[in-house]
Amino acid sequence: MRNLNRKAGAPDAGGWQARLDPAMGGYRPWLAETGSLTARIQRACPREAPFAVRLLNQGHGRPCADEYPVLPLRAARLVQVREVLLQSGSRPVVFAHTVALERGRRLLERAGGRSLGGLLFSDPLVLAGPHHYRCLNARDRLYRHALPWCGDTAPRRLWARRALFQRGRGLLLVTEVFLPAILDLNQP
Repeated sequence: MRNLNRKAGAPDAGGWQARLDPAMGGYRPWLAETGSLTARIQRACPREAPFAVRLLNQGHGRPCADEYPVLPLRAARLVQVREVLLQSGSRPVVFAHTVALERGRRLLERAGGRSLGGLLFSDPLVLAGPHHYRCLNARDRLYRHALPWCGDTAPRRLWARRALFQRGRGLLLVTEVFLPAILDLNQP
């Protein structure tokens, strides 16, 4: 996968930063993954709880407020939105939210109930932008969407990363919110 030519060191919209934060603790190795997060989670899942993808929803929706400046969008425009859980067995470890523009919708349709990461990292025509990181809290829409999947714990914050992917004229903004259960997986 080739890199999308963007300013890697510049802050992203909505407080997303280009550098990893030392406060990320045990989440840091997962957030720092430069290859396919899906492949890394697959390797880390125990045999008795294999990797699974659970499609929560896919259809037209509104991007989060801080996604508009990253994408060439006018306010209030509907786009294709997909939300899935990456799981170890039945236990969610990552909540993923993707916004697709133009031909990026085709990639979402091709993914179906599979992991989008597998598709993005196997397609040589996909360009990847740098990751940006943020600590989400109750004020953030994606925190509220991910919170029900945190199990019995209700963390005050969740770490997330996002990156822009491009294939031709298609754009995908992929955000991954790391749930507390990710810390229980072995670090491959």
